[in-house]
Amino acid sequence: MAKKFRLAENYINRELSWINFNERVLEKAIDKKTPLLDQAKFSAIFSNNLDEFFMVRVASLKSQVEAGVTKKSEDNKTPTEQLIQIREKLLPSLQKQQTHYLSNLKDAFRKENIFLLDYIELTSREKNWVDNYFKTAIFPILTPLAVDPAHPFPFVSNLSLNIAALIRDPDSGQQQFSRVKVPQKTIARFITIPSDLSDKNPKPIYSAIPVEQVVAFNLNLLFPGMEIEEHSFFRVTRDADLELRDLEADDLMIALEQGLRKRRMGGEIVRLEVLKTMPKKILDLLMESMDVEEADLYCVDGLLGLDELFELITIDTQHLSSTSKYGKIHNSLKNSQYGLLEDGSIKQEEFRSIFSIIRAKDLLLHHPYDLFTSSVEEFINQSADDPLVMGIKMTLYRVSKDSPIIEALIRAAENGKQVMALVELKARFDEDNNIQWAKQLEKSGVHVVYGVVGLKTHTKIALVIRKEKERLRSYFHIGTGNYNSKTSNQYTDLGLLSVQPELGQDLVELFNYLTGFSKQPSFRKLLVAPVSLRRGIETLIQREIENAKNGKQAKIKAKMNALVDPSIINLLYEASQAGVKIELIVRGMCCLYPKKEGLSEKIRVVSIIGKYLEHSRIFWFYNNNQPEVFIGSADWMRRNLDRRVEAVTPIEDPTLKKQLNSILEIYLNDNVDAWEMQSNGKFLRKSAIKSEEISAQNKLMDF
Repeated sequence: MAKKFRLAENYINRELSWINFNERVLEKAIDKKTPLLDQAKFSAIFSNNLDEFFMVRVASLKSQVEAGVTKKSEDNKTPTEQLIQIREKLLPSLQKQQTHYLSNLKDAFRKENIFLLDYIELTSREKNWVDNYFKTAIFPILTPLAVDPAHPFPFVSNLSLNIAALIRDPDSGQQQFSRVKVPQKTIARFITIPSDLSDKNPKPIYSAIPVEQVVAFNLNLLFPGMEIEEHSFFRVTRDADLELRDLEADDLMIALEQGLRKRRMGGEIVRLEVLKTMPKKILDLLMESMDVEEADLYCVDGLLGLDELFELITIDTQHLSSTSKYGKIHNSLKNSQYGLLEDGSIKQEEFRSIFSIIRAKDLLLHHPYDLFTSSVEEFINQSADDPLVMGIKMTLYRVSKDSPIIEALIRAAENGKQVMALVELKARFDEDNNIQWAKQLEKSGVHVVYGVVGLKTHTKIALVIRKEKERLRSYFHIGTGNYNSKTSNQYTDLGLLSVQPELGQDLVELFNYLTGFSKQPSFRKLLVAPVSLRRGIETLIQREIENAKNGKQAKIKAKMNALVDPSIINLLYEASQAGVKIELIVRGMCCLYPKKEGLSEKIRVVSIIGKYLEHSRIFWFYNNNQPEVFIGSADWMRRNLDRRVEAVTPIEDPTLKKQLNSILEIYLNDNVDAWEMQSNGKFLRKSAIKSEEISAQNKLMDF
């Protein structure tokens, strides 16, 4: 039984820990060593992360306050106290981001002959072009909405960018308020101005102006005969979480579609962003009309909606972004590529099917360093076309819009194979995309299911059944990341390709659990949530504790996205006090205090924030010099251990175990993208002092 500690004193609030993580993203944006376009990208990521945080986490806390919930968090804070502290922590970061955009990023771009212009900076020729662009490309789709006794205050949709204007009738002298929604999905946020209109020498590489300014300085065309007295910009964020009761599969699809329509409209407002220069009369009217409290008001000294800085990444200047390095075909798979066979790169006699290679040995894939297209996608593609393949089963959590995996599954069904796809309709902010794929798969003859009632299916597993010499053999992939072609180039993830019989049988039974009504009590080797994963992880930690108490060397190394679960944290504290050396690589939230005297001196926590999003999960246990190593889809969070279907697989091949240990050591030695967590919960940037710079991601790519 784990020794209990005073959790409130030794547990970092998860919301504040998440903000700490996002601050590390922002620090990557403002770091002068980060190439300019990457600075824009990381600033956009910071804003995009924050939008989701407000839509889900802040919205949840506000709902608790409104419902009168007084239950405190693990660190002994009420929902109201958490909201107050969230705001206090966010305000300095938001100011830091805007200062960077206005005073650093724009100026640095200018030195590179790239101009992010305000309307008042335009030359007369540029103004003429912009005004003409407004008339022909924007004006026809705008709808100004006046507010008066006959026109109530209009609904403002989630994350929309808007112009609030005060206009006056010169004849009657009457003043009116009007709102104009800025088009965002149909028109770019930054309108590119032709370089030949500039009077600069040399001509700009790129010049652009925010679309809201193009609209704002042409409001007179929307209100002919009226005087535009004031205008300013605002943006709202609404509660976007979908509350769904457990339903049968058919009902779930309908409920989700209805819920998504509601989300697009939006729930309660949880944040109102305005410019600091907004006239008080407009601000008061907005807050009163939308019932916004002072605590939900964020005044911005710069540009609203900086998540759309993503658009700048397409500027064609390679030296302003990190050197593009691309992964390669896994060494063992070089002769198994249909594409290379078709274009003559490899000879017919040299070609080996991916199945023969997997039969020979287990393969560990590490994306994006090992190309997803030539490994996982090749595995599914060859499975779809191989006449010996009888069936394919997969779980799909987040799938790219244009998915080769989906195409392969459809082709497999058309080829007469038994194909089953578990599409997780409740993957947050991917629900609409997944509904569309589910419908398309069903029309093509794929058997589509939506998982276990009451649980979100987060596993990353694919099972291929192949008939060989009158027997069926199970080939499979178990991974840490989604079957998503786009994110596979942006996220680091691991995967196992294997034919191990016991793991294969575990997967057969796991899919039966997901699609039928079986209540699987245990598995041979897989650790599966919510069945055996928590118990399995706690047992592995407990074994290290016992070894340490018996005078044996004891170590734990683990890499994950988040460490939040109180029971696991409590057990790690106990392990540290018993003498277990613990090294953790946690990208995001970490609610554990490392290096704390009398509690966690043996625990070290590192966070890596690099050009790729760290998404892989590795769990390594020394086990008296007989290491046991696991990879899988689960973080050490309550939701992953108790409320989701997750699969974590052991890696048993000695060579692959060593490879995973080497990967962990490379991350732990990083001094470029690494942050070290201190005993007070703060992170300090690691730096190379009198030694070579070691970037884990660059080193892994070079390998």
